[in-house]
Amino acid sequence: MDLNGDGYMDLLSGSWPGELFFFKGLADRTFAPPEMLKDKSGELINIGGGIREEQNMFGDADRAKTMILITGTADWQTTDEGTFVIYRGQRIKSTPEKPLATTGTASTVAPADWDGDGDYDLIVGDIKGNVYLIPNEGTATSHAFGKEKQLQTGGQPLKVESRAGPCVADWDSDGDLDLLVGAEDGSVSLFRNTGSAKSPELAAAVQLVPPGKIVYGAGAPKDPQRGIRSKLCVADWNADGRPDLLVGDRATQRPDRPEPTAEEKAEYERIRTELESLNSRSSELQEKIYGSSRVQDKEERDKIEKELAEINERTRFLRSQLPREYETHGWVWLFLRK
Repeated sequence: MDLNGDGYMDLLSGSWPGELFFFKGLADRTFAPPEMLKDKSGELINIGGGIREEQNMFGDADRAKTMILITGTADWQTTDEGTFVIYRGQRIKSTPEKPLATTGTASTVAPADWDGDGDYDLIVGDIKGNVYLIPNEGTATSHAFGKEKQLQTGGQPLKVESRAGPCVADWDSDGDLDLLVGAEDGSVSLFRNTGSAKSPELAAAVQLVPPGKIVYGAGAPKDPQRGIRSKLCVADWNADGRPDLLVGDRATQRPDRPEPTAEEKAEYERIRTELESLNSRSSELQEKIYGSSRVQDKEERDKIEKELAEINERTRFLRSQLPREYETHGWVWLFLRK
C-alpha cells in the first residue's frame, strides 16, 4: 500500500493504545521509523482515546470512587514527588483520591479507497467491536484525514462481538469493495457491499468462519486448534481466480513434556502453596493503598509499596519455576474458496 503516492510501498499498523502507525517505505525497500498518523487538524488519530474520569472503577462504593483513565500511548514516571503519567505533553499525577490508569482501544487498520475517489481512506476496528471509516479528504499524494464515522449496516451501527479486525476486499468479484471483519471469538463475518464503488452500502453480516476456542490451564489442547481474535487477509492463495481467506488468531497449546517425577511434583506443590500466601498478602497491601481505609501517611505508604514490589518480584520468580500448563501461539489458518 502506497499511502503517500511516492512509488514505494508503505505499512500501516494499529496498536493496543489505539494510535495508528505509519511506516514510510524507502527506495531500498526498507521502512523509516514509525510515525503516529495525524488528522487534517494535526491531532493524533486515536478513536476513543483521551483522558476521562471513571466512577467506581473497582465496582465497590467503598473503594476509590473516581479514577483518571488515560486511553492512548502514555509513559509512567515515578519520582520522589510521586507517580505520574506523561500523555501528549501533559504530566498528570496519580493521587490516592484519583489514581491513574492507562488502557487502549486495540485499534486495527485497513487502508482502502472506500469512496472510489482515487486515494486511501482508513477502515479502523476497535476493542468494542466497532468499525469506523476515516475519510481521506486530501489526495493520493497528500492525505488529510477527516472525522471518523462509524460504518452502518441496515441503518444500524456495524458491530461485532469485540476486537474488530477489518479487512477490505472485493469478496464477491462484482467490482466494488466489501468488508470482512474478524472478532474476539475467532469468527469472521462478511458485510457485502450492495451499493457501489463510490457509495458503499453494507448488507447484514454473513458468517464465513465460525468462532474458535481458547482453553487456559491444564485443559489446553495438545494439537493446534483454531483460537480467537481473528485478523484477516484476503488473497488468491492458490491462483484459481477466487479470493481465499487467511486468518490469524490467538490460541493455546499444551507443551509436549515428560511426566514430572515425584520430587518435582512435591516442589511444584510447595511453590504453589507459597504463591497462595503471597497473593493473599498482596491483596491486603493493595487494600491499604487503594481501599476505603487507605493509608494517607506518605512514609507508611512508601513502606507498603516497597513490600508490594518485593512480593511482586518474588511472585514472578516462583511462577518462572513452575512448568507451563500451556503456551500461547498465533496460528495462521488458510480457508480456500470453493
